[in-house]
Amino acid sequence: MNYSYLHRLYTRRAELEAKLELYEARSCFGDEEIDDGTDQELRERISEISVEIESLEHSSAP
Repeated sequence: MNYSYLHRLYTRRAELEAKLELYEARSCFGDEEIDDGTDQELRERISEISVEIESLEHSSAP
C-alpha cells in the first residue's frame, strides 16, 4: 500500500472537515442566509475521500 498517498488523503479529508466546520459556524456571525452550495460540495468531497481511504485500507488487509 502507498502509505504516503493514504496519509495525504487523511490530511486532505481533515482539511476539508475543518473548512466545513468553519463554513457551518458562519451562522454565529449572521451569515446563515448564504446558500451557495459550498457545504454540499465539501460534504461530497469528504465522502469521496472517505470511500477511497476505506477502499485502500481494505485492499491491503490480510
